[in-house]
Amino acid sequence: MGSAAPRSTSALLLLLLLLLLRAERTRGAELTFELPDSARQCFHEDVEQGVKFSLDYQVITGGHYDVDCYVEDPLGNTIYRETKKQYDSFTHRAEVKGVYQFCFSNEFSTFSHKTVYFDFQVGDEPPILPDMGNRVTALTQMESACVTIHEALKTVIDSQTHYRLREAQDRARAEDLNTRVSYWSIGETIALFVVSFSQVLLLKSFFTEKRPVSRAVHS
Repeated sequence: MGSAAPRSTSALLLLLLLLLLRAERTRGAELTFELPDSARQCFHEDVEQGVKFSLDYQVITGGHYDVDCYVEDPLGNTIYRETKKQYDSFTHRAEVKGVYQFCFSNEFSTFSHKTVYFDFQVGDEPPILPDMGNRVTALTQMESACVTIHEALKTVIDSQTHYRLREAQDRARAEDLNTRVSYWSIGETIALFVVSFSQVLLLKSFFTEKRPVSRAVHS
């Protein structure tokens, strides 16, 4: 009886691992890129008709942390457009098969360099268990554990992405503040030397005796 429990536990863990490895992820891309001032960057993705896709983006560094974004379908119709957004999400089901284009624009800014993160996902996530959507019976304890672990892992991944972006944004702000403080300190040091040197010259002029210049008169 003592060896039956470890064997059943090992079998459960093995089954959980196989099911989690079997679960497929949706097709998509996740990228962080640099967007110079007065520039526009576009990306393209081929999407089948009736397939759902989603776009999440966020400005990490630069200016007021805002950017213009728009999405166009293969016919050139704009299905999403937002201006000067710090972050946003967009979900759409493709009505036309073809290449969809989504662009980020910093053309309204003439000197602010931006860093933008986006996550573009295509397709619905398949069920972790086979025929899960068509089942009429309740899930077993093992299957329920698989689903719970899968949902928990997705939550962990989303949380890690969120905190990673917040950490990058806070680090950029701290570095920018450190640079400003350094320049301000250098300016104060130069101003202090200039004022000190001016005071020394001023005090020296007070104690300098001005002797009259005598001119000899020749007869």
